[in-house]
Amino acid sequence: MVGATAAAAPAGARAARTDEPVLARVTFTVNGQRRDLELDTRTSLLDAAREHLHLTGSKKGCDHGQCGACTMIVDGRRINACLTLAVMHQGAEIVTIEGLGQPDHLHPMQAAFVRHDGYQCGYCTPGQICSGVAVLEEIEAGIPSHVTADLEAAPQVTEAEIRERMSGNICRCGAYSNIVEAMTEVAGSRA
Repeated sequence: MVGATAAAAPAGARAARTDEPVLARVTFTVNGQRRDLELDTRTSLLDAAREHLHLTGSKKGCDHGQCGACTMIVDGRRINACLTLAVMHQGAEIVTIEGLGQPDHLHPMQAAFVRHDGYQCGYCTPGQICSGVAVLEEIEAGIPSHVTADLEAAPQVTEAEIRERMSGNICRCGAYSNIVEAMTEVAGSRA
């Protein structure tokens, strides 16, 4: 049987070597700065940020897209950076936690998390904050969720809306009520 398989292959064909990476150039804007990288095509966006750009704020939690610790904002939408390949985001505008604010000038969501103790151990916090920023923008844009009561009216910032939209971000410390309070405060200051 082995001979039949080998005979069916075109002359000169060889088995693909999986130990040598295929490299590709990718250019995107990260936190307002253009970045050019040459990456193994299998590199996730999370690993590109952490290992190649040294932006370690976004965390690798489950590496399966279930915890949200790796959440980044790509072209205005939140994504699990562990589940997407960096090469898929050629030309994208990417915001990580480092791009939202700095210690001396925090983003309003970061400041609200501090005021409401929404960070506990802090591991999930970068993903929670990036998600929180995107969630409020989704609501302001009128994008409904599974709990939006009236699909013809603009969604409101309610605890149910926030909890539903943030359900992909897991906090092992249980700071959920504090996170909801922080997001509600930021939403109120935008109104």
